[in-house]
Amino acid sequence: MGFGIDMAKAKEIHKANIREAREPLLTALDVDFQKALETSASTTDIVAKKQALRDAPADSGISAATTADELKAQWNTSILGTSPYS
Repeated sequence: MGFGIDMAKAKEIHKANIREAREPLLTALDVDFQKALETSASTTDIVAKKQALRDAPADSGISAATTADELKAQWNTSILGTSPYS
């Protein structure tokens, strides 16, 4: 008899990894936002990026994942950068 993966716990760890990875990204975007405000530049793209980072832990693919590989595939490299799983 083998040992299985506790998917509920794995999902919580995955979400914690996302939160940790997004923290410096949000900080950098806050700086970009302030600079944009100071120069009256558009903040639309910055706001969208920040919202995508905030929404990342709630991605429906995370809750739908039934295997560790499916869960690992839910790391959105386009907004979070390099996956910690590779």
